[in-house]
Amino acid sequence: MLDPFGRRISYLRVSVTDRCDLRCVYCMSEDMTFLPKKDLLTLEELERLCGAFIDLGVDRIRLTGGEPLVRRGVMQLFGGLGRRIGEGGLRELTVTTNGTQLTKMADDLFRAGVRRINVSLDTLDPETFKAITRWGRLESTLDGIFAAKAAGLGVKINAVALKGVNEHEIDRMIAWCGEHGFELTLIETMPMGDVSGDRTDQYLPLSTVRQRIAQNWTLVPSDHRTGGPARYDTVAETGRRIGFITPMSHNFCESCNRVRLTCTGTLYMCLGQEDAADLRAPLRDPSLGEAGLRDAILSAIARKPKGHDFVIGRDARPSVGRHMSVTGG
Repeated sequence: MLDPFGRRISYLRVSVTDRCDLRCVYCMSEDMTFLPKKDLLTLEELERLCGAFIDLGVDRIRLTGGEPLVRRGVMQLFGGLGRRIGEGGLRELTVTTNGTQLTKMADDLFRAGVRRINVSLDTLDPETFKAITRWGRLESTLDGIFAAKAAGLGVKINAVALKGVNEHEIDRMIAWCGEHGFELTLIETMPMGDVSGDRTDQYLPLSTVRQRIAQNWTLVPSDHRTGGPARYDTVAETGRRIGFITPMSHNFCESCNRVRLTCTGTLYMCLGQEDAADLRAPLRDPSLGEAGLRDAILSAIARKPKGHDFVIGRDARPSVGRHMSVTGG
C-alpha cells in the first residue's frame, strides 16, 4: 500500500481496548468514560481486519490500548496473529503495555510469537510513579518487566519526558536500562485529549534533554531505524541504544509508514489528525465481502495526510480532542 506521498504503509497499530488499569496524567483524565463493551469489535473481527491489512502488505502489527493486556481473552488475538508470522505474512508482532499484567502473561506472549515489547515506565521512583499514574504501583510494573526478560522477550522502555517531574531521573534511567540490557526511548508529551493541568507545564523538548545527557554520557549517532518516529544514538558506556521521539520539536512525518486502528473499527491515518475511516461497516456488511473491505482500506490510505499538526497552544487546549488511549499511541 502506498499513500499519496509515496510512503509504503507496512505497519499497523491496533488499539484492542480503550480501558486501562492506570490513569497516567498525560494520557487520560482521572474520571474517564470508557466505551460500552457492545461498541467494541470482537476479537474475531479484529483478527479478520488485521488479516486484511496483512494481505495488503502490512508486515508489522503492534497491539496497544489503553492497556491491551486487560482485555479479556486477548491472547486469542495474539495467537491468531502469531500464526501469520512468516513468509508472505507478518515480520513482527509486538505489544505496548504498562507492564502490570506481564507477570501472568509474558510466557504466553512469547509462545504466541511475540519477541519484543515496549513497556511504558516514566520513573524509577515509587512516589513519582504513583503521582504520574494516579494509583499505580511501581513494583507491579518492575515485576512485569523482569518477568518479560525471563520469558525471553526483548524489552524497550518508553518514558515520556515531563518537565519538573522526571527530567532529573533520565541519567538514572539510562544507567538502569544499561545494567539490565533494556533499550530506552524518550518521548515528548503530545497534545491529545483533555487532561488536567497545563500542557505547557509538562512539555520538555528533547533537544534540551539530549544536550543534558551528552554532558554525562557519550552519545554515538546510530543509523538504526525501525520505520518509526524514533531517532537513535548508542550510549557508549552501556552499549545500549537510546531513542528520541520528537513530535513537537522535530516533525518526523516524512518517513511515516503506519496507520492506527481502534477497537471500534475506526482507522486513523495520522495520530495527529482527526480524519478517520469507518471500517466496522464494511467489515460487518456481508454483501461486500473481502473485496469490499479491501477497497475501504485502500480508500482510507489514499487520504493519509502528509503530516500532523501537533502544537501546544497558549490556552493549553489539546490539538486533538481524543485521548491517547483511544487511538493507541
